[in-house]
Amino acid sequence: MFLDSLVNRPNTVLEQQKAFQSSHLPIYVRPPRARLYLGIYFSIYAVGMVGTAYGIYSLAFSKPMKRD
Repeated sequence: MFLDSLVNRPNTVLEQQKAFQSSHLPIYVRPPRARLYLGIYFSIYAVGMVGTAYGIYSLAFSKPMKRD
């Protein structure tokens, strides 16, 4: 009835497995939306690394404090 479309589905594992294994791309790029996920991950990583480098630079080359 309501769940028939979820439960009674044809088995397409063999077709999907053949398509997945026949690709010559690296394994981390083969799944669907993998490039999107990698792009988001590397963007967040780059922002974190730039922030860390800026923090280290600020600590290493800060201006001396003025004494009144």
